[in-house]
Amino acid sequence: MYKAFFGLKDNPFSIAPNPHYLFLSDRHREALAHLTYGLGETGGFVLLTGEVGTGKTTVSRCLLNQLPDNTDTAFILNPALTELELLATLCDELSITYGESPSLKQLTDQISRFLLDNHSKGRNTVLIIDEAQHLKAEVLEQLRLLTNLETDTKKLLQVILIGQPELQQLLKRQELRQLAQRITARYHLLPLTVEEVALYVQHRLQVAGRHEPLFHRRAIRALHKHSGGIPRLINLMCERALMASYAQSKVPIDNKMIHMASQEVLGEAPAQNNLWLPAGLAAALILTFSGAFYFFSHNPTPLNTQADEATTKPPVATMPASQSNTQRVLQNAIDNSRNIEKAYASILGLWGKTPYIGLTACQSAQQQGLSCYQQQGNWHSIMRLNYPAVVYLVDDKQQAFYGTVVARQGEQILLQLNEQQLWVKRDWFTRHFSGTFEILWQAPNTQVSEIGQSANQAQLQWLENSLAVVAGEKPRLVNRFDAQLEQKLKAFQRQHGLIADGIAGAQTLVQLNLYLSDAGPRLAQSKRLY
Repeated sequence: MYKAFFGLKDNPFSIAPNPHYLFLSDRHREALAHLTYGLGETGGFVLLTGEVGTGKTTVSRCLLNQLPDNTDTAFILNPALTELELLATLCDELSITYGESPSLKQLTDQISRFLLDNHSKGRNTVLIIDEAQHLKAEVLEQLRLLTNLETDTKKLLQVILIGQPELQQLLKRQELRQLAQRITARYHLLPLTVEEVALYVQHRLQVAGRHEPLFHRRAIRALHKHSGGIPRLINLMCERALMASYAQSKVPIDNKMIHMASQEVLGEAPAQNNLWLPAGLAAALILTFSGAFYFFSHNPTPLNTQADEATTKPPVATMPASQSNTQRVLQNAIDNSRNIEKAYASILGLWGKTPYIGLTACQSAQQQGLSCYQQQGNWHSIMRLNYPAVVYLVDDKQQAFYGTVVARQGEQILLQLNEQQLWVKRDWFTRHFSGTFEILWQAPNTQVSEIGQSANQAQLQWLENSLAVVAGEKPRLVNRFDAQLEQKLKAFQRQHGLIADGIAGAQTLVQLNLYLSDAGPRLAQSKRLY
């Protein structure tokens, strides 16, 4: 019911598995690599554990998609079975026929014949058991006996056990020591970090069709705190927060909405407020705020004027009347900047575009040949990209307001708040910036979706040339994805808060193209300012 309100084409936070929303964090990729390595070895068992909702099933489905075509797989989702039931289920999964009321020996013989026949045909057989912590010790022992069937070089049945941390304790039991010794790879999947939570939420929103920022930085932190970084809980809390935002007709989603959502999802009682804290905090904020306004001028300083003229600090003890007037101008500008649509209208205007009635800002931009790019970052992130940006800000009462960064001079930026433009210093901006910003840019007409080890030479040379331009270096001639190119790519990814996986995926390619593009306005003459 809220999809139209947020400009969504789908529900981004459904807990139903949907391959379109697949998000692999560094930990998920590492888990996948461990499992793939384990299956490539000669042993019989691979182990993946993690808390409820951390994405174990997601990793296993990715693994299934990566298995070669000559692999037969059996997937058991409910392992609370007896030895006889487990073998019968395995036969059913592999389409192995058996008679009515078979014995344990008959099922074992049928499975053994199938495995030998598969091996003679050059085929592999993999058994994946989810929720494996529910397996009984005797059932696990029966699985070990099945993996006894082997050639000189490999086991004919490979088993992937996926379960909660209790599975690790189960495998430490004395009677299962032989099975534990056959585990060739094991990985414990940890929850997402706060940075990964931001990327996860952003990824799901973009897949669902929304490119404008929707969550404050503090909301992301609250989301990480209450969910513990568990993707399933993140989805549930974000779903509740979207409903609250829709009901209040309020965007973006703030940390208060996340707190309320966590109480609904987790059944937590709201914490008692400390009545002394607001008063003390307000006093501190007043002291801080009273000295901050010397960074502002009523009218923006022309770009060819010395910045010091706009930021001369008056004596602290005696504030002149003009300073009080500046405070009033600033507060009025902030109060008139509570609506994010005004900031988006400003940035569209810098590109010579206008908002369209009935469309979101990004939809309006797309209709006029531009793309939106959302990012979490800081002063350096905005200055590096060097594009005008819609920025999410908070005042000294932690209330949201929105502005547009229009230009830069040294350590100052020209900030537009509604119709008022003010030069502000870097430290003031840093104190009030929530960490979320959005830029418009003109994306290339054609672009590959990913550049990795298997890319062709033209793509690899483009990647080398692009990274060299960003770094201000001379590009090399490359004909393969060598270690030097991979290290350059990872360094670029780390610098821009991306997952440093050494693969130029969609987010990395956008960042590179942002640097390479010559279209549109810039904050300053230099394309890369640090």
